[in-house]
Amino acid sequence: MFPRIPLAMCAVAAIPAVVLRFSELSASPVATMLIFGTAVVAASFVLAWAAEAVRKDISGALAVALLALVAVLPEYAVDLYYAFVSGTDPDMAQYASANMNGSNRLLLGFGWPLVVLVALYAQRKRVLKLPQDTRRDVAVLFLLTVFSIFIPLGGSIPMIFGILLIAIFIVHLVVASKAEAEEEPEFVSVAAKLAELPTKTRRITVTSLFLISAVVILISAEPFANSLVESGSNLGIDSYLLVQWLAPLASEAPEFIVAVLFALRGMGAMAIGTLIASKINQWSLLVGSIPLAHYLGGGSANMVLDARQIEEFTLTISQTILGIAIIIGLRFHWASAAALVGLFSLQFFITGTEARLWLSAVHLVIALVLLWTNRSHILPTLRSLKPKKQEQVESETVVEHTYQTSAAN
Repeated sequence: MFPRIPLAMCAVAAIPAVVLRFSELSASPVATMLIFGTAVVAASFVLAWAAEAVRKDISGALAVALLALVAVLPEYAVDLYYAFVSGTDPDMAQYASANMNGSNRLLLGFGWPLVVLVALYAQRKRVLKLPQDTRRDVAVLFLLTVFSIFIPLGGSIPMIFGILLIAIFIVHLVVASKAEAEEEPEFVSVAAKLAELPTKTRRITVTSLFLISAVVILISAEPFANSLVESGSNLGIDSYLLVQWLAPLASEAPEFIVAVLFALRGMGAMAIGTLIASKINQWSLLVGSIPLAHYLGGGSANMVLDARQIEEFTLTISQTILGIAIIIGLRFHWASAAALVGLFSLQFFITGTEARLWLSAVHLVIALVLLWTNRSHILPTLRSLKPKKQEQVESETVVEHTYQTSAAN
């Protein structure tokens, strides 16, 4: 049955933004922020449903990578707008950094723990076991994090560095496309109804939903981004904080909800796998695209960061290293999830530069302890970056099937 009601609700939520965008009507910055922010959220839900439903026709690791990529399109649109405008208006560069770092920390510090805790509650377990093929994602995330350390050390994001990050993302996506699907994908919510449609109807519908939601997001990105900055002044709130947290929360919410639905259905590994893939996309394609957008907008080939942005990157990097240390053993304990949420929450109460650097140090100390505890997993994780022969793939498929069967029992 066609999911008319939820799609109609999203359309109704997006219509005011479309009318305001293409008419001579005007609204206050706060009203504009709410109207276009609502449209972004509505389009993000449609995008998430369509991206999940496409797994019916594209399965395996590539589907997870594409799902994660499409799900963060709203965030890309807003962030790259700030980066592009910063080419001629240097003051806007801080907002590109704010949105990127905020979304990264929100995803890992809130999204990962949320999904894990929901999955563990649904399965009445204390530890979520991750599949063996997660090793490669962990290794890629580790590689990207090592490269990212040079951003705060150098105080800038060079365009050549951005190209390198994008190249890593493309290679990762190509490798993921070669992975074989192991079982028929499961669907939840609206995506389940889309997946049940006849093949031709489903493909036309999903493609249309992709296009329509993408258009709504693209036409909403500029007014939403500008209204966030202006609303900060009107409301007496730091515009930097609005851009850093409100915009990512609006764009990430649908992805979090879809992942939580997976977790409630007992598919915790699939749910956290999608969010890990999103983290890879953010740390590669998004960060890599920022200096390119800055350059295309009239800026230099070296996007310079101020002291606050360097501090934000440092905190994001340390949190990412902690996340890697937690999942490198392919086990996500409820205590680790709770600790991530607690440390994520601390940054809202710790605002001083020195204190936030101490928080970064705490991340790193805990990460070192976890890495030492899971030191036997470090080399296997790094080796997962090597191309595999067909015999290895077949052998690991058998091992993975045995692992999943034992985990299910």
